[in-house]
Amino acid sequence: LLLLVLLLLVLLLLGCSRPLALRRGPGQVGYLPAPGLVPRQTARRARRPGALPPPYPNGWYRLLDSAQLPRGAVRSLALLGEQLAAFRTQDGQAYVVDAYCPHLGANLTAGGRVVGNCIECPFHGWQFQGEDGKCTHIPYAEKVPEFARVRTWPSCEVNGMLLLWYHCEGIGPTWAVPEQREIVTGEWVFRGQTEHFIDAHIQEIPENAADSAHLAFLHGPGILGGSDLRYTRSKLWDFMKHIWKAEWWPELEPNEHCSRLLVQHSATIFGKHVSLMDLTVSVRQVGPGLVFLIFEHAFLGQGIILQTVTPLEPLLQNVVHKIYYQKNIPAIIPKFILRAECIQFERDMTIWNNKQYLPKPLLVREDSSIQKHRRWYAQFYSEKSTRLPVQKEGLDW
Repeated sequence: LLLLVLLLLVLLLLGCSRPLALRRGPGQVGYLPAPGLVPRQTARRARRPGALPPPYPNGWYRLLDSAQLPRGAVRSLALLGEQLAAFRTQDGQAYVVDAYCPHLGANLTAGGRVVGNCIECPFHGWQFQGEDGKCTHIPYAEKVPEFARVRTWPSCEVNGMLLLWYHCEGIGPTWAVPEQREIVTGEWVFRGQTEHFIDAHIQEIPENAADSAHLAFLHGPGILGGSDLRYTRSKLWDFMKHIWKAEWWPELEPNEHCSRLLVQHSATIFGKHVSLMDLTVSVRQVGPGLVFLIFEHAFLGQGIILQTVTPLEPLLQNVVHKIYYQKNIPAIIPKFILRAECIQFERDMTIWNNKQYLPKPLLVREDSSIQKHRRWYAQFYSEKSTRLPVQKEGLDW
């Protein structure tokens, strides 16, 4: 009875028609409080990062939502160790270029504007095409040098997001971001979004998919226990348990850049199986930074959570979860699913924010998928991938 009352209260709180919007700033979750100190700063300075892989794997990454870049807008972006400018022309085409003008280094996003299909530098009025970066106009010059151009970045708009292709050697896209048909056709509608910042290497996050052992231990306690790992195993919420079964595997050519995870979820209350909470989640990882989680429930229909992981700095990841669900299902259902996902995700954050990366972890036979996942993920690094300097301690880069 207590569980049902609490669930009803949560559903009432989520019951408004607006999409769920939850944004956690850096350091807001995933660090235990320290008296008189800022937990995030203290932990980052004291933590040993370990022998890390290159910080920026090759692949597609979310820059922002398409709706955040209206026609004629210019946006400043800092990610992947780069300063970038995104702009949208009046005909609706979005482009991404280096933020700094090659003339005298002015930032194109600090007062620059869209002129035709170009971005105009606020310092001297030089105009650069979004398509190829070529300078087409210099207000005070008789001739534009042939070599005058700004660097452009391959980008695409899929599933309501603007994404950028990154490759450390400048190689163009080797695979495309798949469209989710139900989002494009409007069968599934947007019901909410969460955003988190994680102090960890990007590889740590998708590696969880292959680590099935952590599901029962970290995510077994009921979501009513919250995300603070000091209290998730409180006897107060011990009457409810999550049960997980998971299997991970890499895809074959021509989709070797993808992997799959099948998750079967069930739950017990006072030791009794509750069929209403049975859920199948089919997960597809596409490249290093995109994950498609499709939910299927016998009574509550289907939907998807799009997870994007974008490296802002070597050890700072921006993670966004966006949920789309069948339009004929009440909005409180997908919003509750997203909120429950958020609680479980924030449990992982406490681990990621405080752990050390071990290049040669001590594994048992049952952990074999972790090593398989690392071999699969290694394809996103190149010989010329940027390496981090060796640091004895601290994560302040």
